[in-house]
Amino acid sequence: MDYSVAVGESDFDVNAMLSDLHKDAPQIGAVASFLGVVRATPDQPLQALYIEHYPGMTEAEIVRIIEQAQQRWSLNYVQVYHRVGTLGVGERIVWVAVSAAHRGDAFQACEFVMDYLKTRATFWKKEIFSDSQRWVEQRDSDVQKMQSW
Repeated sequence: MDYSVAVGESDFDVNAMLSDLHKDAPQIGAVASFLGVVRATPDQPLQALYIEHYPGMTEAEIVRIIEQAQQRWSLNYVQVYHRVGTLGVGERIVWVAVSAAHRGDAFQACEFVMDYLKTRATFWKKEIFSDSQRWVEQRDSDVQKMQSW
């Protein structure tokens, strides 16, 4: 199985990412993907989301997550791209995509990788408002979801 892991400030082209998942691979029958975007906050107007990471450690943890997915499902290719820096509402944050021979493997592995990214990868997020800032705390529901695997 091949994989691609990247963390960076630049936006990404979803169509280009998708075409890389299944080119020259006739055995692929399914591609499942997740695209995360910065959403508005319900309690006050969000101006931006600031994301930082621990370079080197973050990418290594993502590779470990992908390796765990490969042990559980039969996969052809996994892509993870996570942005860092300051992002506005509506901007893309994260892309996770998985190709496999069968849809069940692709769907489950994609969700598994995303759940583990939310709880194990070394990213920190800060919400920036017009008059304040706050670090985003890990949600119990994300931890419970990850633990269900």
